[in-house]
Amino acid sequence: MARISKGSRLLLLGVLLVVIDQVIKILVKTHMTLGESIPVLGNWFQLLFVENKGMAFGMAWGGVVGKYMLTVFRLVLFGFLCWWISQLLKREKPVPTGVLVGLTLITAGALGNIFDCLFYGLIFSESTYTTVATLGSYAPFMQGKVVDMFYFPLWTWPDWVPGLGGHIFFEPVFNFADSCVTVGAFYLILFQWRFFAKD
Repeated sequence: MARISKGSRLLLLGVLLVVIDQVIKILVKTHMTLGESIPVLGNWFQLLFVENKGMAFGMAWGGVVGKYMLTVFRLVLFGFLCWWISQLLKREKPVPTGVLVGLTLITAGALGNIFDCLFYGLIFSESTYTTVATLGSYAPFMQGKVVDMFYFPLWTWPDWVPGLGGHIFFEPVFNFADSCVTVGAFYLILFQWRFFAKD
């Protein structure tokens, strides 16, 4: 039985992560109305359906043109990450598996959100606060919105805390792809920094 190469295993991991991300997003998009919340662990962990028009944490820049530029930038970054991983796999001296897995997590997360931007506007109808999306179209190519759903409002800061009083501890709503990018990045920074410092 032929042994699966390290590159093939990384590719399988990346594909699996993107599939998980897209399955979650499609289920949320086609079964929840915009703003709908489903408690998972009381109020500490909720599935809250929101859509992200632009960058991280819902930031937007430059309207339609800015959205095109952002999507192109994401595609270039994704291409660079794929190229970088392929170059690391070709090295004579083996690269630590953790480095390759961390970069694969970041790359898969990037692709998951890129897919939303490229195709969701063409595949689905508009999600609203009263209707669930179906097959249809709400935006042109590269103008789709990213689906977010994980919400952890762990606690609200007491009013007496300067600058934070009354605010939720962790307000951002994010998705599985965002988690892949964040986990991959933190793993590389915390446990693989020696490789990058040396490289």
